[in-house]
Amino acid sequence: MGKRHLRCAKTTVVLLAVHPTWLYAFSWDSVQPYLFSAVLFFACAALLLAHASIVKMRRYHKRLAKSEERLRLSLWGSGDELWDWRIHTGQLYRSSSWLKPVELKPETHDFPPNKLQIHPQDLDRVINLLNDHLNGGSAFFEATYRLRTAEGIYIWVLDRGKVVAYATNGSPSRMTGTLKNIHQLKEAEGRMQLFARCLENISDAVLVCDTHFNIIEVNPAFSSITGKNRAEVINSRFELSLYPSRFMQDIQLQLAKHGRWSGEIREQKENGEIYQAELAFDVIRDEEDNPQQYVGVLSDITDRKLRDAELNRLANNDTLTGLPNRAVFMTKLASLVTVDAVHALLVFDLDNFKKINDSLGHELGDTLLCKLAQRLHGDPRYQNKLYRLGGDEFAVMLNNTNDIHSITSMAKGLLEQINRPFFISQHELAVTSSIGIVLFPDDGNDPQALLRNADTAMYHAKNDGANRYLFFNDSMNKQAVKRLQVENLIRYGLKEDYFTVFYQPKMDILTGNVVGMEALVRFITPKGGLVSPASFIPVAEETGQIVEIGAVVLRKACADVKKWLSLGLFQGRVAVNLSAKQFMLPNLCQQIDDVLEQCELPSYHLELEITEGTVMQSPKLAIDMMKKLRARGIHLAMDDFGTGYSSLAYLKQFPLNTLKIDKAFIDDMDNARGRNMVDTIVTIAHNLSLNVVAEGVETQDQLDMLRKLRCETIQGFYYSKPLSAEDFAAFLLTQKQRPRLSAIPG
Repeated sequence: MGKRHLRCAKTTVVLLAVHPTWLYAFSWDSVQPYLFSAVLFFACAALLLAHASIVKMRRYHKRLAKSEERLRLSLWGSGDELWDWRIHTGQLYRSSSWLKPVELKPETHDFPPNKLQIHPQDLDRVINLLNDHLNGGSAFFEATYRLRTAEGIYIWVLDRGKVVAYATNGSPSRMTGTLKNIHQLKEAEGRMQLFARCLENISDAVLVCDTHFNIIEVNPAFSSITGKNRAEVINSRFELSLYPSRFMQDIQLQLAKHGRWSGEIREQKENGEIYQAELAFDVIRDEEDNPQQYVGVLSDITDRKLRDAELNRLANNDTLTGLPNRAVFMTKLASLVTVDAVHALLVFDLDNFKKINDSLGHELGDTLLCKLAQRLHGDPRYQNKLYRLGGDEFAVMLNNTNDIHSITSMAKGLLEQINRPFFISQHELAVTSSIGIVLFPDDGNDPQALLRNADTAMYHAKNDGANRYLFFNDSMNKQAVKRLQVENLIRYGLKEDYFTVFYQPKMDILTGNVVGMEALVRFITPKGGLVSPASFIPVAEETGQIVEIGAVVLRKACADVKKWLSLGLFQGRVAVNLSAKQFMLPNLCQQIDDVLEQCELPSYHLELEITEGTVMQSPKLAIDMMKKLRARGIHLAMDDFGTGYSSLAYLKQFPLNTLKIDKAFIDDMDNARGRNMVDTIVTIAHNLSLNVVAEGVETQDQLDMLRKLRCETIQGFYYSKPLSAEDFAAFLLTQKQRPRLSAIPG
């Protein structure tokens, strides 16, 4: 029924469409139901079509949304941003897929549109690349540059795009592309380039090997160090020519066990040159921790080794002679003592070496020491046994022996070698030596005691006449202890002002009047009383304390004489002895000037006594010093004349005023030979226009003989022993009160 009505409706519609005029033949009432049904039908059909279209559209939009989501996720996952640039309007769309996107103005007419965010150093390059693409010079636009983020920092990006639409005039109107954040990649690339430059320029050789030590790659420093170029070592096995093959096998085992190996090696270059290097290998592993390659670093340490060797030589060897120095000696001696090994120690120096330095110069003295070291070191008996302790002092250490016979033989051999003449700068030098010998453990249990006792034995050998050797014994030790006690006592006495001055008068032999006095040092302690000059003066001379003692004597003597002059008790000169060390002081003249000025004593009243031995140590220097003293108005006397070795040639050059005859000659005048000797000395002195003082006169007979020999002045117990300052003042007062004689008749 429905179908039939439908067919009728369709027919009616057709009829109406085909014959519209026919419609007017029917009444409205009869047609109205059919017309309403047709309208309703068409409405339903339209609704059905609309619904189908909506469903289809929804499906399309859903697929589009999924496609857009995939594109967005794909861009986000790849780190890319999508951009769309309307060139003429300046409108720029960005997908903003980054976590912290770059913020741009919605529309801009800048070129490029993100111009303000591009790093100034990259901008010109980006503009050129973009213009090249817009002008058809390139199929697409691609540029890497730094872009400022919202935080104000620059990151590296990869910008790619292409023109996708053109205006009617053919100019580009639309361009799309992607923006990729490559900052981490760029930083990694920069680091790789930095590492590559480092490897290219590093001074250490770097080599990459497979696990069989076949070389895969090397840097330029490898060729510089090894002398092998890159082409010849690539794919060849890394070898060390100076080591057996198992050496590399051992390295490989260590790498397998510990993952690293390092050590110092010696290797030979292609030209035969030997170099030293530090070599280190490390294992490079893959993701599964399997060894893939070995990376080796070779550092040339040849120069460092040479410097270390030189520093070691300088630290352990004497710079002048090249022998092992005192530090090495003490270390070796300590090690022998520690292991309780018997050994002997011979310490020696050259006799009168200072005279050689003073007379011929320190340069010649140094040359002498070098030649001595060469001579002894060249003797097989002393090789690896000889040390220089300092100055002209040497030592020979004999290990594992205390045999007296062999030690004595060694000492004799030393003396023989040293006694052989040395020829230096047209000088033939004959030198001698004194040797002190100690045995371990008999003569000491520690290095310091052994060396101290050896020095003591050497000192005694020198005092016994030199050019000999002596073994240390207990008596020497006792003497050494006593000497140390005296040295400490002198130091204490100087601090507490226990040194005083006594005076012995010098008398005119004809008138018997006082014409001068000699200042003599005395050491008086509150508890011990008078200390003999024979016990403290040798120690003071050896230690150098004699210089300070001499200064004390000079100051006190000048002060006393100034007082006696002021009292009118005296008008002569005071004679002060100068030790050898004091005489050679470079500032001696200044010291004397200062004392005379402080005491307000005219230089005329001061006489300085100098021994033969002092001036003959260095005659030329002595003459210069004596001239300086004479220029100040100070008188000079040579003390103990005849006991030394001064020559007449030098004697006539010395600017002296007085010659003093030693007491030994005065005591010998009871025989003709002794009288003739004194007569000769007096005659020589008068021929040189010198006054003569006879020391140690004790008897009337001596006085009479000296008067006959025309000696001018005498000094000795005949008139007075040395007196303290108070007693000598009383002596002067007595002499002033006695009748003065013009001459004592002969």
